[in-house]
Amino acid sequence: MDTVTAGTGHVRELVDRHLERFLDQQMGRLGFLGEVDVELVREFLAAFVLGGGKRLRPSFVYWGHRAAGGERPEAVLPAACAVELVHAAALLLDDVMDEAGSRRGRPAAHVALAGVHRRSGWRGDPGRFGESAATLLALLALSWADAALLETGPRLGPALDILTRLRVEAIGGQYLDLARTAGAAGEQVSVISLYKSGKYTVERPLHLGHAIAGGCADTRRTLSAYALPLGEAFQLRDDVNGVFAEPARTGKPVGADLLQGKATFLLAEARRRTGSAFLDHITDERGVAVARELIVECGALDAAERRIAALADEAVAALDRPPGIPPDARQALIELAALSTGKAR
Repeated sequence: MDTVTAGTGHVRELVDRHLERFLDQQMGRLGFLGEVDVELVREFLAAFVLGGGKRLRPSFVYWGHRAAGGERPEAVLPAACAVELVHAAALLLDDVMDEAGSRRGRPAAHVALAGVHRRSGWRGDPGRFGESAATLLALLALSWADAALLETGPRLGPALDILTRLRVEAIGGQYLDLARTAGAAGEQVSVISLYKSGKYTVERPLHLGHAIAGGCADTRRTLSAYALPLGEAFQLRDDVNGVFAEPARTGKPVGADLLQGKATFLLAEARRRTGSAFLDHITDERGVAVARELIVECGALDAAERRIAALADEAVAALDRPPGIPPDARQALIELAALSTGKAR
């Protein structure tokens, strides 16, 4: 469900315009690199930030601000853009760690940069160059996130605290996912999902907008009561899409989670229901196809869909907790819940 409403669409337009101005400014500071290298940054970072994504996390920043009584959109847009830059960094690094071949229907940045190295006839290993260059672009995006946040104004201190928590939790959750996939014992799937995605996608962006508005503690608690179940539902939807949605729709290779043995609710539920070790030893597209059938037949997919629906309902119900939030913010957050958890089409 990718339909944007008037409210969410308007926020995306505001964020896109602010991002474009900000990135133009930052690109102008890179002249010391030389023309060729500046163009690489423009193509593989600036264009990547501007060219795709739902702006979901910036939307939560914006509506967290409005839910807390914020009246001036211009006050929160720098923070919304900062979160989108953090997200761009996370995607670049995620693709390197997962050895992903594609992103948004195109070669992943590290793969494309390896191709640049190869075609240019440079010394050294093209793959190593591609991964190193993509990592540096991610670090640049993280630096730009701080630069964007500097425009926040008098609430910069609380905003920086929340953005730092967001990054620390996302990095920690990603490490747990990496370690669990590699076979390390430890954290449950729900803990990984909470920190890798739930807090990073929904709760901390809402808190960031709330902090910039100077919102009260009761409103922050309401936002958390909405965010935590929705964040879990969002991750569950992403897990389901990673197994069942078509690559043309997701922009990612089909069955990547299955091939990597990711620690997800969907796969954990299928393992529990079947007792089969097959799901831990998938190496090719044929194995992916068999695993998809197994996940459906054992009822794990239905269980995941029911849990997504229940969590989304829990999130929406939390919006009616006292002291309440402005009606436009409530409606937008309901729409964002649907956008976050709807099936890919």
